[in-house]
Amino acid sequence: MKRLLLACSLFLCALVAQADPVLKKQVNAFVDRWHSDAAHARPAYFDKIAKDGIYIGTDKSERWRRDEFQAWAKPYFQRKSAWAFKALRRNVYFSDDKSMIWFDELLDTQMGTCQASGIMRRKGDSFEIVHYQLSMAVPNEVGDQVTRLIRDFEAKNGWKGGPK
Repeated sequence: MKRLLLACSLFLCALVAQADPVLKKQVNAFVDRWHSDAAHARPAYFDKIAKDGIYIGTDKSERWRRDEFQAWAKPYFQRKSAWAFKALRRNVYFSDDKSMIWFDELLDTQMGTCQASGIMRRKGDSFEIVHYQLSMAVPNEVGDQVTRLIRDFEAKNGWKGGPK
């Protein structure tokens, strides 16, 4: 009985978290514009990240605060396109008071299919990205091969990044 109550409670919470289609549409538009800013190398990309925001890239050394990320990405934003991510699927959730939003997305990128997750907060009539993490999507069937490649690379070259 306890499990049934817990399952029902979780189901109701999930329904409430997705119950506002207008907010979900606004969030999708905001994240799509953010990706478009990168695809067109528009500096507004960084304005959509909170000053205290964190961006975690695909390399284990890539963990930046917004301003560090902007400095690292400067050469990319001097081209016509920095990088192009197109959402294939996105799931959006939000807190009861709708002040915090979180999402996960499957992306078509120049690296192939990637996955990402993000946390946003409301900022007036808009939003700001507080945390974003990008990951390469590795099929389970080739996971052992990828793990071996990484292990061999690190054994030969060492890992020079280290967490920030």
